[in-house]
Amino acid sequence: MTVTGLPFGSWPTSITSEFLVAAVVRLSEVRVDGTDVYWSEGRPTEGGRTQIVRRGADGTVTDLLPDGLDARTAVHEYGGAAWFVRDGVLWFANWADQRVYRLEPGGVPVPLTPIPAVPRGDRYGDGDLAPDGTAVVAVREHHPADGRGAIDVRNEIVRLSADRASPPEVLVSGADFVISPRLSSDGGSLAWVSWDHPSMPWDDTVLRVRDLATGADTVVAGGPGQSVLEPRWQPDGSLLFLSDRGGWWNLYRWAPGGTVAPVVELSAEIGVPAWRLGSARYTVLDDGGVVFARWRDGYDGLGLRRPDGSVTDLDLPFSSIAAIARAGADAVVVVAATPTTEPGVYRIDFGDGTPHLEVLRPPRELGLDPASVSVPEPISFPSVDRTGAPRTAHALFYPPVNSRYGGPAGELPPLLVVIHGGPTSSALPVLSLSTQYWTSRGFAVVDVNYGGSAGYGRDYRELLADAWGVVDVADCMAAARWLGEHGRVDPQRLAIRGGSAGGYTTLAALARADTPFAAGADHFGVADLEALAAETHKFESRYLDGLIGEYPARRDVYRERSPIHHIDRLRKPLIVLQGSEDPVVPPNQSQMIVEALRARRIPVASLVFEGEQHGFRRAENIRRALDAELSFYGQVFGFELPPAEGIEPVTVENLT
Repeated sequence: MTVTGLPFGSWPTSITSEFLVAAVVRLSEVRVDGTDVYWSEGRPTEGGRTQIVRRGADGTVTDLLPDGLDARTAVHEYGGAAWFVRDGVLWFANWADQRVYRLEPGGVPVPLTPIPAVPRGDRYGDGDLAPDGTAVVAVREHHPADGRGAIDVRNEIVRLSADRASPPEVLVSGADFVISPRLSSDGGSLAWVSWDHPSMPWDDTVLRVRDLATGADTVVAGGPGQSVLEPRWQPDGSLLFLSDRGGWWNLYRWAPGGTVAPVVELSAEIGVPAWRLGSARYTVLDDGGVVFARWRDGYDGLGLRRPDGSVTDLDLPFSSIAAIARAGADAVVVVAATPTTEPGVYRIDFGDGTPHLEVLRPPRELGLDPASVSVPEPISFPSVDRTGAPRTAHALFYPPVNSRYGGPAGELPPLLVVIHGGPTSSALPVLSLSTQYWTSRGFAVVDVNYGGSAGYGRDYRELLADAWGVVDVADCMAAARWLGEHGRVDPQRLAIRGGSAGGYTTLAALARADTPFAAGADHFGVADLEALAAETHKFESRYLDGLIGEYPARRDVYRERSPIHHIDRLRKPLIVLQGSEDPVVPPNQSQMIVEALRARRIPVASLVFEGEQHGFRRAENIRRALDAELSFYGQVFGFELPPAEGIEPVTVENLT
């Protein structure tokens, strides 16, 4: 095929914003009930609601929730684990009122929890059904009517009737946070994970077990310097869990009586940061084998621990695993994706000792030319820690790819440095149309796993301790410069973009006097760390203690690292995109930075999306945000947009 030379950024592509959101779904969780498989689908075209889908043994697929219902919880604001199922009965938390409902086959949803005193004042998630089916244990986050914000929010474990409305019974309280309530197979013991401010769940957590007959509690694992997650009872009364006591989130077994022994030990991460409730990174087969997901060198994958203790990487195409569930004696079901496909639901059968793959819910058939899909390349490059000492940082690099178009001879592409949110999170090496939207137009993209990111062990994760706004910024600038020095991108056309915590890093990098970036895009990012410390929700209300320092004792550091106090250094064009109802990064933070740039006549564009929260869920807003950012870069870097797309230009103030 003949390749036509056009300016980078202006290449026509089939990956438009309309294509990106058409029939898109967000697959996240999976459950197995007998021969039926259930999963959750977030649907931007339905206002962002989460639908629960059942696939029967005959392959019939059915949506379970009636119109207007949304299986999503607001616990910790990030939600997760809003539903579970047994014997065809579905229990779920509904987004609008946060009450728990029971839905029987062929029936209508029946609420089990009381109407809270304030709208959405009682939020439920992470439920577990008692073995006899009579009760549910769950996390409840209580927001009192006369509360003073995050300080008065209570997180507890409660017991509910599984089949009728009744007042919740509090089982566990006192800790600042509780997750993962799990009942033993005989119903006599309860396991759960807890932690207290100022820790986050990837810092220090404690796993306890309570004898429900006597009320006696036993500490199983955890404490200072150890993160414990995902407890799972076994039929013999032992308890599996993940712990990073050895520097990596690996799998351990506790036996009643106090013995803890390793089950899977690797220089790889089985666990993931508990931003959302209900992570599911391993399961156990009938023969005692364990199927688990593990992050290594920027890629996720599946492994198998056989009953003899040997561990094998499974030869499967997946590069990111969202969830694993046991599916019978010798099979599992996973939600997984690859570098060239979006997430799908798959069954993996180990019946003959070799994994056999069956597609249950295929990824979208996008009809993309494989020659126009950019595949991520893991890269490592030199950077520095907070003291200036040399070290290695990591990223995923996506070159610009389009089978029909190329750049002008002798030119290099512009670069978008992408910063994941969190900041304790990671870049995902999967097919993302949000990334291909850029690469198919002639942009190179580098998704940076800066120091503090997950997936590289506890030591790497702790590089951001007291160093947010320093180490992450250093790594993003180092990635851009390294790619420029190696002739992969145009060093004069470097842009940086990020959302949430990534938005803060974007602003902090642009506020550096030595910034290499020519432009930036801030998606609901933090401009004022003091304001964030004062206004954010309970889950993250002390997160900054570990990233910056205790407030107000370290107020000087907060001010020094807040981009709002360094407007004089912001001299590069910026686009700001914000949801009007964001509870994590309040909209006034974005407004402060926009007004400050206007006052100094720095080129700036700004869009506020009504009704959106932390991240955009509605299809029309996802489209407008992407196209506006492209229009912004076109005006800043001087290329024309493909006329066939009819993209509405964004207004860039002060651009001459």
